[in-house]
Amino acid sequence: MPGENLTRLEAQERAALVSVQSYDVTLDVTQGPETFLSTTTVRFTATAGASTFIDAITKNVHSVLLNGKDLDPAQVSDGVRIQLDDLADDNVLTVVADALYTNTGEGLHRFVDPVDDEVYLYSQFEVPDSRRVFAVFEQPDLKATFTFTVTAPDYWQVVSNSPTPEPVSIGESKATWSFETTPVISSYITAIVAGPYVVERSELTSSDGRVIPLGVFSRASLSQYMDADYVFEKTRQGFEFYEKRFDYPYPFAKYDQLFVPEFNAGAMENAGAVTFTEAYVFRSKVTDAQRERRVVTILHELAHMWFGDLVTMKWWNDLWLNESFAEYISTLATAEATEWHGAWATFASTEKSWAYRQDQLPSTHPIFATINDLDDVQVNFDGITYAKGASVLKQLVAWVGQDEFLAGVGQYFKKHAYSNTELKDLLAELEDTSGRDLTEWSKLWLETAGVNTLRPEIETDSDGVITSFAITQTAPAEWPTIRPHRLAIGFYNMHEGALIRNHRVELDVAGELTEVPELAGLTRPDLVLLNDDDLAYTKIRLDGQSLSTAISHLGAIEDGLARSIVWGSAWDATRDAESRPRDFIRLVLGNIASEDESTTLRTALNQVVQTAAIYVAPSFKAEAQAEVADELWGLARNAAPGSDEQFQFVKFFAAAAKTDETLAVVESLLEGSTKLEGLEIDTDLTWDLLTSLVAAGKAGEAQIDAALAADNTASGAQSAASARASIPTADAKAKAWASLVDTDDASNLIVRATTVGFQRANDDALLQPYIAKYFDAVQTLWETRTYQIAATLITGLYPAGLASQELRDATQAWLDTDPQPAALRRLVVENLAGVDRALAAQAKDAE
Repeated sequence: MPGENLTRLEAQERAALVSVQSYDVTLDVTQGPETFLSTTTVRFTATAGASTFIDAITKNVHSVLLNGKDLDPAQVSDGVRIQLDDLADDNVLTVVADALYTNTGEGLHRFVDPVDDEVYLYSQFEVPDSRRVFAVFEQPDLKATFTFTVTAPDYWQVVSNSPTPEPVSIGESKATWSFETTPVISSYITAIVAGPYVVERSELTSSDGRVIPLGVFSRASLSQYMDADYVFEKTRQGFEFYEKRFDYPYPFAKYDQLFVPEFNAGAMENAGAVTFTEAYVFRSKVTDAQRERRVVTILHELAHMWFGDLVTMKWWNDLWLNESFAEYISTLATAEATEWHGAWATFASTEKSWAYRQDQLPSTHPIFATINDLDDVQVNFDGITYAKGASVLKQLVAWVGQDEFLAGVGQYFKKHAYSNTELKDLLAELEDTSGRDLTEWSKLWLETAGVNTLRPEIETDSDGVITSFAITQTAPAEWPTIRPHRLAIGFYNMHEGALIRNHRVELDVAGELTEVPELAGLTRPDLVLLNDDDLAYTKIRLDGQSLSTAISHLGAIEDGLARSIVWGSAWDATRDAESRPRDFIRLVLGNIASEDESTTLRTALNQVVQTAAIYVAPSFKAEAQAEVADELWGLARNAAPGSDEQFQFVKFFAAAAKTDETLAVVESLLEGSTKLEGLEIDTDLTWDLLTSLVAAGKAGEAQIDAALAADNTASGAQSAASARASIPTADAKAKAWASLVDTDDASNLIVRATTVGFQRANDDALLQPYIAKYFDAVQTLWETRTYQIAATLITGLYPAGLASQELRDATQAWLDTDPQPAALRRLVVENLAGVDRALAAQAKDAE
């Protein structure tokens, strides 16, 4: 990574000198398994006589031709940048190089399918990795047109941003695809995807009358599971929703969606050629939460075609605006244009929870963050950039009005199409359509960090009639900003076994104390819910009576969004060490049986397992974990046959099982001697059950080998790697560690899976030696691995499950040495913050 870290100052200086017109990129991917031939011709204007550089991460540079003059590659290229001196007003640069395939999900990723030995390629360029494929001025504000030509095996599919042309055979079972020139776009949203993908095609008619070709691509060995018709249906719904709301037609010539192997993220918004993780190709039963998330992701990436691709940020400090807008508008589209009408409850339980957690880390930052270099960008793909930003936009919409907000967005697209912008450009359009001055809003919400907490203060008379109602607002000492909030207050009462809202008031909250006189004179309800309907970005607390009602009757709240808010409040109080972790366990186990929002269910189950593992006081840990596992099995047995709830309870039961009794149940489920009506032990659930047994020492290498032989796929290899790393012996942990630290051969998802298995340890003694080993290795890992792999290892190998004072002290001692760079330090600071919270929660639980 050293030498690859472009700074904002360098980008600004280069943009002042250079304006790029076009790239002609020719790639030959028939050269073998290690490298491909890359030829780039760039046409650009510059300040005459100036010097600059172009980015090109290469294995070898064969030639550099600038304005007809050959430059010595040994003199001008260091494998990362190519120096360009004595530029003319108009310049033509041609670079011929060998570039490296990767197995890290960065640049041009190469994957060999273990099922049929076929090769699949896909590109992933955000943030700075188109330079791994062709010579490029790698920054978002130097937009240009791109013309791609690709030589590949003649039976492959080859896809880029422009419609795929008919290939021309060149003999030797090879062909060349010559793509039309793209519109003006940024380099990070260009794409090359190639291989024997299976494609299904359709089309739709855009709002401007154009016919837009659609494609859905998947690997041949997975294509039987690819439900393309459903993907097309959600795509059509998204197109209709966005084109109407934005008042701007889809800006590109076609729309392909490609499900690719070993993808690091959920998806990537390449213009007209979106790539998705294969986790969204469902070869086994998945939760409804996963199905809904796929829809949100499809619509998130489609939204980027306008916000991010058509109009692009000038520099990465506005990354948040790209992602926050897409996250907000895709949730809105999911709720209003698809069958997933509970999407806002999902948003509250996942995105908001992520945002609140991120915003309470020592590394939190304003939404509008300072981005000094590419390392800063990489670590800022976080809960602030995505989830907090989207939450704040939701609150802004509640304040200015949805119609006014979307009208401003439409004006923004029309005014800045195919160009670069800054935050002020969007705010100007929103001010115009809403009539509101957003200067103060921007200052308080976008330029400061931290999350506020709101609490109700309620006084009643002897008859239970409210005599005074107020809302107090506090802020953390580190970020003491008191903000304005637009929110609702809901009154809920029990009626025939259900908690039903029978009064709601919406108001603006500002300052440390906000009186709500309109609630005086009403009878105090069973439950008072601040931020009902989840309009505001704030943590809330329940008053004592409302908390008692929630503990006894949370599952009786009819509205899924309201339940999600109450679940979130209880979880926040647990993480903040304001309430005992064992009380949270009782709350979950007592109410989760009636939770029918899949994502809320999954979130609460994750939280209860985490609470028993690291938040409960050590002296109660074994008892709490046993209670959780026992109750989950009871819930699974009593759930409706074949239901999402049954499926989730079984999966979490397998993860929680630790005692001989619960492990015997896991084994009987795997062997088939215990059956639950409606539950199929399919391929992925088999791995879940087997890994549970392996982690407890009840199964081992032989069973893993047998499972892999039955599932000799990419997914099977990942599951096997995780299972092997979970074997509860010192030797197995050492082998897992060595496979990640001593070598760098493993692909990105094998690395990720191995870290997950490594962390599974019922006996803390297995991870204890890795406290010192971690800090011996962490700096070298950062310096010698790509960002994606380094970040995975730095978070995934940290023995967070120990949650001990020893781990805390060792981490602080390392940080006290003032390690650099800042991005590395941040990752470790965030690891430490998790331990600090666990220790505080354990202390509360011991009271």
